[in-house]
Amino acid sequence: MTTPAFDDRDGLIWYNGEMVNWRDAKFHVLTHALHYASSVFEGQKAYDGKIFKLHEHSERLIASGKILGFDVPYTADELDAAANEVVAANGLTDAYVRPLAWRGSEMMGIATKGTKIHVAIAAWEWPSYFGLEAKMKGLRLEIAKWKRHAPDTEPTASKAAGLYMVGSLCKETATENGYDDALMLDYRGQVAEATGANIFFYKDGELHTPTPDCFLDGITRRTAMELAKKRGLKVIERAIMPEEMANFEQAFLTGTAAEITPLTQIADYHFTVGDVCKNMMQDYDDLVHERQV
Repeated sequence: MTTPAFDDRDGLIWYNGEMVNWRDAKFHVLTHALHYASSVFEGQKAYDGKIFKLHEHSERLIASGKILGFDVPYTADELDAAANEVVAANGLTDAYVRPLAWRGSEMMGIATKGTKIHVAIAAWEWPSYFGLEAKMKGLRLEIAKWKRHAPDTEPTASKAAGLYMVGSLCKETATENGYDDALMLDYRGQVAEATGANIFFYKDGELHTPTPDCFLDGITRRTAMELAKKRGLKVIERAIMPEEMANFEQAFLTGTAAEITPLTQIADYHFTVGDVCKNMMQDYDDLVHERQV
């Protein structure tokens, strides 16, 4: 069965404060965001009808907008209510939720003064990001040729749409080469993240994860750190060089869509899907479904 295109689906989208028919949620081809990437977004997931860490996501959307120089015209509470309304209006219980804020078509050019800020929130059913079978057996990653930028060259603390262009290039190349995803290094040659998810490594009772000084400090990343500490694991944020991967026993990705997904290979480095990965996956699943953790 062919998956329908995202512009041709049944349902409702919250658009500038109103529910509109899915197919009517459109903007003009000369919208500033389309030409100059002046947009920010969030990725959220609903479990059993409740969006996990919703308010943190709403606050981050507003913060990302400020980093790009604009004010999202809704409070975090208003965004929370709108996201919940979208999930309910579409009859969803387990869903992916996508809020988006962008500059409109009032100005065409690098300048942004006078552009209206638009906000939309959509939700749809979306199963495991990498596919359940691949997730359970562990993913294979190649090392991407593109790198994450220095924080003084891009607004790396924001979840801005433009920052994901190189991730898309890396993901496409990786899948063409037979991998599930790609590991991106940063401008210094240090391990950064996958194309849309943070990364952790395990050895000797410790989790090691790159310091997020030039890429997004993910909400799921921070959640995983809290779960690991409850398990008695020491979590170390630090610079990690690629050659260090030879010494790690296990590895996994974290993200709203990826959740917690183990790895079996990054280029020539191999890992096992061991108890730490399995426990972290189970703990996260229990947490988002509000079972005892």
